[in-house]
Amino acid sequence: MKFLTAARPLVAATALGFTCLAGTAAGADGGKGLAYVSNQNGEVTVIDLATLEPVSEIDVGGGSPRGIGVTADGSLLIVANRETGDIAVIDRLSGKILKRIPIGENPEFVRVRGDQAFVSFEPASEGGPPPKPGSEEERKLREQREEEDEEPARIAVVDLKQGKVLREIVGGMETEGIEFSADGKKIIITNEADENLSVHDIETGKLVKRIDTRKHGNRPRGVKMAPDGKSYAATLEYGNKLVILDQKFNIKKVVPTGEVPYGLAFDRKGERLFVALAKGKALQVFDTKTYQPIKNIPVGDRCWHFTFTPDESHILVACGRSHDIVVIDAKTLEPVKRIEDKKLPWGIVTYPKSIGSLDVP
Repeated sequence: MKFLTAARPLVAATALGFTCLAGTAAGADGGKGLAYVSNQNGEVTVIDLATLEPVSEIDVGGGSPRGIGVTADGSLLIVANRETGDIAVIDRLSGKILKRIPIGENPEFVRVRGDQAFVSFEPASEGGPPPKPGSEEERKLREQREEEDEEPARIAVVDLKQGKVLREIVGGMETEGIEFSADGKKIIITNEADENLSVHDIETGKLVKRIDTRKHGNRPRGVKMAPDGKSYAATLEYGNKLVILDQKFNIKKVVPTGEVPYGLAFDRKGERLFVALAKGKALQVFDTKTYQPIKNIPVGDRCWHFTFTPDESHILVACGRSHDIVVIDAKTLEPVKRIEDKKLPWGIVTYPKSIGSLDVP
């Protein structure tokens, strides 16, 4: 498969926003919406979905942006910055930072719901690749954490109107993925270094249930609710598996995947499940009636997150280690284009909001 490669646009950035020399504003588009890509080694890239070309960049003031989300009305873009330990609240139309809200060490995952943002942060995370499960390095790390009584990760619940953290929900070690329950009252999180998922009451933070994944695989990462609200899927990064949970958060099925599954999302009807394989260099597609694999779509290196376009004609996959965005035809499930990035793309969302590993419409 030969790909077309998009040239990178010239952008003049400022500390609080950007000036796009092509004249395209952060919130303007050609009629199909925009995609926003967080780059760990740079800014937020804006892609016009009508042309599938980058049109501008939003400077978040450094800080290694990772988690990214957008409010339902499209007014705000929320970006978690690892190095500065905060989130940037950005006016989506102008690209200007309205405020920065301190979160804590290593903020990573962002989910926006109503006027609130839920942001995971990890005081005890040391960064870098995790040790191999069962290795001497992993054993020593666990012992160190127990001896030093290291702090577990937390979910900061942020009021975007007030611009402050309302409360924190205590998770496990190295909390990663975030999802909400069908009734909207609970939050489900993956705790990768504890080998479990935990379910919490959103208002009180109280632990409702803990789901141990150790016998199925290590390091749970992504978690998503099926569109009908009757099941949930979570990836086990170092198990090369999916676990499927019922409405009461019991594991009802374990599904083999390709190598190192990460972000995942159901399609709108819940008929297919898409899973990014970080080391498998593919977007793996499953039939949710049987959970048999349908296809492995070739992508790039270390693809962590992806999104459908709002019209569901394409899927855009952010591939960190190959430094590009792979565009897939959603009907044929074939890659059709690569958009060069060069700055370690991590997350991707769109406005209008669409289905993806980081967001839902």
